[in-house]
Amino acid sequence: MLKIYHNPRCRKSREGLAIVDASGEEFEIVKYLDNPPSYLELAAILGKLNLKPIELVRKNETVWKEQFKNRELSDKEIIQAMVDHPKLIERPIVVKNNEAVVGRPPENINELFK
Repeated sequence: MLKIYHNPRCRKSREGLAIVDASGEEFEIVKYLDNPPSYLELAAILGKLNLKPIELVRKNETVWKEQFKNRELSDKEIIQAMVDHPKLIERPIVVKNNEAVVGRPPENINELFK
């Protein structure tokens, strides 16, 4: 089953949700700002995305600029920052079995349906 980590206030996330919905596959919506992933869940998602933690961070968010920018952070510290401040997580993320994509642009999500 598909899982989409979704922020309803984000246009790209809404576009991604529309692509998932149109796929006809069963899916679960995770409003990750209300229900943030755990450290282990986020680490597993990063593995499926094949990304380094810093590559999933929204670096223009105020919390990043004020608390983390220009600091030497380990991958573990970056993951913990995203867990503590889920607004930092790039969106949407769609997971299907052992694969995942970031829906930026939303058309990336179509890769999961090939």
